[in-house]
Amino acid sequence: MVFSSIPFLYYFLPIVLLAYFLIPVKGRNAVLLLASLIFYAWGEPVYVFLMLVSVAVGYLAGLLLGKYREKKPGGSAQKAILTVSVLLFLSIFIYFKYTDFFISNFNAVTGLSVPLLQIVLPVGISFYTFQIISYLVDVYRGDAAPQKNFVSLATYITMFPQLIAGPIVRYTDIEKQMKGRTTSFAMTESGIFRFIIGLSKKILIANELGALCELFRESGEQSVLYYWMYAVAFALHIYYDFSGYSDMAIGLGRIFGFTLAENFNYPYISRSVTEFWRRWHISLGGWFRDYLYIPLGGNRVPAWKWYRNIFIVWMVTGLWHGASWNFVLWGLYFGMLLVIEKKWLLAILEKGKGWQHVYVLLLVIISFVVFNAADMAQAIGDIRCMLGMGGLPLLSSEALYYIRSYGVTLIVAVLGATPIPVSVWRTLRNRLQNKKNENKVSLLALHGLKIAGAVFLLLLCTAYLVDGSFNPFLYFRF
Repeated sequence: MVFSSIPFLYYFLPIVLLAYFLIPVKGRNAVLLLASLIFYAWGEPVYVFLMLVSVAVGYLAGLLLGKYREKKPGGSAQKAILTVSVLLFLSIFIYFKYTDFFISNFNAVTGLSVPLLQIVLPVGISFYTFQIISYLVDVYRGDAAPQKNFVSLATYITMFPQLIAGPIVRYTDIEKQMKGRTTSFAMTESGIFRFIIGLSKKILIANELGALCELFRESGEQSVLYYWMYAVAFALHIYYDFSGYSDMAIGLGRIFGFTLAENFNYPYISRSVTEFWRRWHISLGGWFRDYLYIPLGGNRVPAWKWYRNIFIVWMVTGLWHGASWNFVLWGLYFGMLLVIEKKWLLAILEKGKGWQHVYVLLLVIISFVVFNAADMAQAIGDIRCMLGMGGLPLLSSEALYYIRSYGVTLIVAVLGATPIPVSVWRTLRNRLQNKKNENKVSLLALHGLKIAGAVFLLLLCTAYLVDGSFNPFLYFRF
């Protein structure tokens, strides 16, 4: 089941909300846990058992870590429990995600033909595995107390708003919210609006741009312009697809009384690649920083070890996104750019007067061409064609046709990827809320316009879904 579907919007979610708010507060975690298991089992009933076993092991390991920490913090027993637990979860994760990748590469190197296992990747395993590991590490460090209530821990790990594609939620961020949380009309209203915005980003923009990318791949009349249009469309597509899901997750979290961390902060306005990765997939970047980069020594080591740490983190980041060499190249590409910036370019970029935005956009667009390629050969071929080295004409009639057809969508997508629309709205609202000249009628009218706009967007999204306009979320495969 996915958020952008009729069954979720008009059957599953209303029933869950009704049960959640009718039941006493003490039972709400249990309702959310049951709903999350049903949500996950809707498409992958077998892997619900894998998830429950993972939760149970994480629960027992957390209790043991807490017990031995009381006796001797950082002792050998505690280290052994953490090491065995983390290796176990990583082994499960690697088995499902990378076994066929390893076999394929083994066959390529040795010339053998070991059959692939054709293992199906459990949806969301990348996210809930990282959440369990971060919980155990935080308990080991003493940053969090072990959760003694199994239902509460299971609810945290399986919570359906962020289970499938993040954001990666730290246990320390919502530990108090798991014990007790309150909901308010303002928080619920804010959550509903945020969910509808995310849904609209996914259905009205991401899906349309995804369709344009598919048309490009199916085209027999490609050109340099068409390649660049595809590259820009995909960069916007993945942003709206993933940030739309994050908006929906954050909105649902607010409705249920949770405050989930932001995952995107207008990354395409960045002035450096370093800044871009502070704004894109914030929860993943923070996870790798705190649980891999800093334990490796971070930047408090000799220069060569610092660069090594950056490349290790970014190679792992690439592999986390997929079991393919183009993802490894994508990660190392960003590792190289970050090293170059930190050593030579950041001071220059900070003094730039606009050109640094072009610099970031070009590098990021090229990176996503590599990211979306089926294999390394396609990635290299796409980049060659973008640079005019593929023997293609500069223009083609098909490219011009689709620029006209998708021009409005592309313009809206570009504007929506900047703070401009939100800034205009806030400026208008703040002027009406000016204490010296508060216009209550205008404020009510503005709020009514906001509600009407949200209802219109929901109905429009519903119409698109009924009409069959649907694409699965890109990050489901990660």
